[in-house]
Amino acid sequence: MSTSIAELAARLWHGLLAYAVKFGVVGLIGLVIDVALFNALRLGLAGDDTWAQSAIGAKTISTSVAIVFNWLGNRYWTFRNHRRRNYLREFAEYVVVSLGGMAIALGCLWVSHHWMGYTSLVADNIATNVVGLGLGTAFRFLLYRYWVFGHHRADGLSTLARVEEAQRSLFEEPDASGRPQGDGDDPVASDPTENAPDAREPASSTEAGS
Repeated sequence: MSTSIAELAARLWHGLLAYAVKFGVVGLIGLVIDVALFNALRLGLAGDDTWAQSAIGAKTISTSVAIVFNWLGNRYWTFRNHRRRNYLREFAEYVVVSLGGMAIALGCLWVSHHWMGYTSLVADNIATNVVGLGLGTAFRFLLYRYWVFGHHRADGLSTLARVEEAQRSLFEEPDASGRPQGDGDDPVASDPTENAPDAREPASSTEAGS
């Protein structure tokens, strides 16, 4: 029973939880970059009285930089074994999912503020930065794990590795025993007649006199 629980825990960790922990670390660093860059731009990092200093401009730039950072972090760390050969398509799908997560946060804010009538600053923060952020994060993680970096994607590195392994197994030639013969096999060493007595040798004198 304990063995089954241990195996289940190991499968759960390697199949989901390990990805979730790495995804959370990347997301946390991306959030720090987003907030720090937003405030730096608002304080005039890119100059005063520019579009980058406006609230919309600063948030657009900081969010875009954070999205690119999160994509690189998830591509080369979180889901590195499942990253895609077509990185442009992977990035486009990543952005779509990121926008979907943002839409969930905005939807939670709209429901709380306009539909339910909770208009205080605290209520807005709970709606968008607690409920919306939690639901959006779960949405993004699941779609990243099972769609953008899904193990079934045809151009994913893990899929290509399985295809190459299957091709090698398919085209290996089996030896006489029915198993594939490797490069290091020595046909002489495996010859069953190597140590057999030579039938052409004459019988010994003892055997002849018996």
